[in-house]
Amino acid sequence: MNAATQSALVEAIDTPDGPLIIVADADQRVLGSGWTTDASAVIARIHPALRPGTVREASLDAAAAARAYYAGAIGAIDDVPVRQHGTDLQLKGWSALRRIAPGEPLTYSQFAAVFGSPTAVRAAASVCARNAPALFVPCHRVLRSDGSLGGFAWGLPVKASLLARERGEAYVPVPLD
Repeated sequence: MNAATQSALVEAIDTPDGPLIIVADADQRVLGSGWTTDASAVIARIHPALRPGTVREASLDAAAAARAYYAGAIGAIDDVPVRQHGTDLQLKGWSALRRIAPGEPLTYSQFAAVFGSPTAVRAAASVCARNAPALFVPCHRVLRSDGSLGGFAWGLPVKASLLARERGEAYVPVPLD
């Protein structure tokens, strides 16, 4: 059965960073997540081979883990099952993202080295950019070589907040120019 003909599960929760929408398959593996009120924006980031044709609201284990994360149990997201489709390099990269310790972000070049391709800095950035289950595969833990935030699909204020939370600091938004 093609993924596009399958139904997925979706749950939206409130977080200090705004609404978080989580989309999961029937086995509760996270396919995509993002800080938005628009479920279609999250679904659009899911690889076409896994993108569901329909979604229905459900209570997700991943949502409980996200709530625990925001309540201070940062490790609650670590073992949430995810499902991604990509090249061997992307799969290695996404797996490596899950091993980056909270509060200890890496630069793109350090991240490239971690997943076995130290010269593939652009590929490392692409792995992060194509990551659909954002919170659960923590691409927010990768920074530019100068330590600046770089990009994040759900906005730099969310990325800065997640990093501050993982360092145990309060996040104070700074206007972006």
